[in-house]
Amino acid sequence: MSFQSLGLSEALLKAISKKGYTTPSPIQQKAIPPVLEGKDVLASAQTGTGKTAGFTLPVLHILSENPKTKFRPIRALILTPTRELAAQIYENVKEYSEFLDIRSTVIFGGVNQNPQAATIRQGIDVLVATPGRLLDLEKQGLVSLKRVEIFVLDEADRMLDMGFLRDIERVMKLMPAKRQNLMFSATFSKDIKKLAHGILQHPVQVEATPENTTVDAIDQLVYRVAKDLKADLMIKLITEGKWKQVLVFTRTKHGANNLCEKLAKAGISGAAIHGNKSQGARTKALSGFKDGSLRVLVATDIAARGLDIPLLPHVINYEIPNIPEDYVHRIGRTGRAGASGEALSLVSSDELTFLKDIEKLIEMKLPVEIIKGFEPDPNESTEPVKMGRGGQNRTPRNSAKPAGNGNRNSGNDNRSRAPKRTNDRRN
Repeated sequence: MSFQSLGLSEALLKAISKKGYTTPSPIQQKAIPPVLEGKDVLASAQTGTGKTAGFTLPVLHILSENPKTKFRPIRALILTPTRELAAQIYENVKEYSEFLDIRSTVIFGGVNQNPQAATIRQGIDVLVATPGRLLDLEKQGLVSLKRVEIFVLDEADRMLDMGFLRDIERVMKLMPAKRQNLMFSATFSKDIKKLAHGILQHPVQVEATPENTTVDAIDQLVYRVAKDLKADLMIKLITEGKWKQVLVFTRTKHGANNLCEKLAKAGISGAAIHGNKSQGARTKALSGFKDGSLRVLVATDIAARGLDIPLLPHVINYEIPNIPEDYVHRIGRTGRAGASGEALSLVSSDELTFLKDIEKLIEMKLPVEIIKGFEPDPNESTEPVKMGRGGQNRTPRNSAKPAGNGNRNSGNDNRSRAPKRTNDRRN
């Protein structure tokens, strides 16, 4: 199948060709036709399979085919959980609409709202947004969603993880009841399907791959190691392997900062991105990682979605996630667009329960290796590490009811007391 056969406009086909795309991915083949037909769509696809183009291309086609008014109201809203993902989607929208008369912009917290508001006042067709900043600007009368024709909810499962359910409900009330709705995500829990039932009208359900599976092109390996030797082992792997671009995941912001300090002492350039970093610092770190000036990017799960780095060869789980679905998103940063990749997990004794949960989710036994000199400590406790402040466990998985009061801060898209399941409290 070709992109031409999907029914996209010549202007879009020209932009696609310029990007070097030749054949649509499975999720694009399955999702684009029903979206073009104006149907609501519930789509599940692995991360890194072209999901974003699966909704942006047909949305742009529909908007370009319909007449515009002199002052452009927001006609399509793409809601997404994190700043990085919002920025990535916006870049895709700009690239795909290069030969169309379509205006777009992105809004998120952590930066001055005035330039964002000024762009919206000039009239835009497509708005990409995170929930907190969107509702802040709407409350100030700077954004109107009364003319939205197409609503896209991307990474819906992460939305619930981050406590955005109430905000999603608020946004829904600001849009016309009659509109086209699209929901895309890499994973779908029971709570997500319940949410979809309240948003979508007689949706077409498409699925490119089985839920919660990992890309075949990714070589996955577990290193069993003593907790105190993790940093040394990782430095050994990076140094001896002469790896030039490595994305490393920790569970906490504090852990990310500490690891960067250890890397610096070993002469390895790196930077951390997490919720306590300013948007400017996050953007600078990501830019340095992409252009090769930084060898290692250490991230909390804030970056598990939204990082689009072509041909990223290595992902390391310095600490494996306590939420197994997050493992799928983390390692999905490599092995993208058909390229091969390697995902390594450093697992200490107190993470064995998490490892079992991951293997159960992805329905495969991960290969395990032990490197001499870095053996796991037989005296280490196998009691699962507890997450959250004060050592308290987080809200159980698949709990969609937010505990927060919905208060927002225009500079951050975080949620007070939301039922997130990691220590990172901002997006």
